[in-house]
Amino acid sequence: MAERLHTRYRARQFWDALAAAPSPQELRRAGQVLSPELMQLFLRQHPSEQAHSLKIFTNLSEQGEVSPDLLSAALIHDVGKSRYPLRIWERVLVVLIQALAPGKAEQWGRAEPHGWKRPFVVAQQHAAWGAEMAQACGASPITVELIRRHQEAPCSNSMRPENELLCRLQSLDKSY
Repeated sequence: MAERLHTRYRARQFWDALAAAPSPQELRRAGQVLSPELMQLFLRQHPSEQAHSLKIFTNLSEQGEVSPDLLSAALIHDVGKSRYPLRIWERVLVVLIQALAPGKAEQWGRAEPHGWKRPFVVAQQHAAWGAEMAQACGASPITVELIRRHQEAPCSNSMRPENELLCRLQSLDKSY
């Protein structure tokens, strides 16, 4: 049952990605939270990544979230993927291999981002790259840490103060 739900989620995610594009109103809302430098990072993301991030941001906002660190991280947590943009078929390949041979996907993700392994490297390394990019653009230390850790095991039982924020980000990231 869980595998069927995951497959449906991935199929919906694929179709959503084909037509996703943020509205001007959504972009204005993002610009109200992000500094001009961080907004430039946001705009470097593929439109489907922008739409994904905006869904998380909107959900948090509707829940009454006011933490600028979490709201900023929601908008740019996947910006590291813009370092080596992937085509849709490469994204599909990564998802399939992660489901069928997760050990191989992880192993290939430790390579250099060149050749046929590049999509796996992007999938595995984008959180670290995004954290570096956000830090270089002046993001707060907590925002940087949320971006860096968003791919970790969900809600690891760390005693770090930002862990509650991380759990919220991870929960929504997996939902959209």
